[in-house]
Amino acid sequence: MDIFKKYTTLEKLVNEKIVAVIRGDSESEVISVVEACKEGGIKTMEVTYTIKVASKIISHFSEDSDIIVGAGTVLDSETAKTAISAGAKFIVGPNFSKEVAILCNRYQIPYIPGCQTVNEVIQALEAGCDLIKLFPGNNFDFSYIKSLKAPIPKVNFMVTGGVNTENINEWLKAGALAVGIGGNLVKGTKEDIVKTAEEYLLKIKEV
Repeated sequence: MDIFKKYTTLEKLVNEKIVAVIRGDSESEVISVVEACKEGGIKTMEVTYTIKVASKIISHFSEDSDIIVGAGTVLDSETAKTAISAGAKFIVGPNFSKEVAILCNRYQIPYIPGCQTVNEVIQALEAGCDLIKLFPGNNFDFSYIKSLKAPIPKVNFMVTGGVNTENINEWLKAGALAVGIGGNLVKGTKEDIVKTAEEYLLKIKEV
C-alpha cells in the first residue's frame, strides 16, 4: 500500500547500509557509475543535483526494481519536487530545510537532511524526518553519535563524508544505521568501482 511506501524505502535503505553518492560529468559517465555500483552489489543510489542531468538519470533508473534511486544535494523544495517527479524514492540534503520536509511529507517520500547540532537534529525530527544525515562525517569522531543520542536517544543517523573502507565499521558500531559513500567508491574505471563496492559489502558483513 502507498501509505507504507515511505517506511518501506527507509527500511530497505537501512538494511542495505550503504548509499552510493553518485556524481559525474556526463550522462553516460553517471549511468556507467550507477551500473558499476549495482554490479558490485550496492543497491541504493543517491544521484546528486550537482549533476546537470540528475533528473534524467533518476528517471532512467526509477523503474529498476533491483535498486533504489534517490536525489542528493537537494537544497530547496523546487528541486525536491523536480526529483520526486523524476521518480526519486528519497531526498537527501546537506542541510535541513523545513520547506523540503513539508513537501516530502506531502508525497510520502523520506527526507534525509544534513545536520550537525542538537538544535538542527531536533528541528528535523519535529518536521517528520526519520533518518538524519550526520554531515560532514569527517568533522567528527565516532563518539559524536553517542553524544547526540544522549539527549535525543530516538534519533537515527546516516553518516556521509569521509567514510571509507577503514572506518565504515567504526561508524556502524558507533550507532550509524547507514553510511553514504562518494569519492572513495565512485572513482576509477568500472572495474575499480565494482571491486570497491564488493570490498565495502564485505566490510559491513564483519559488523
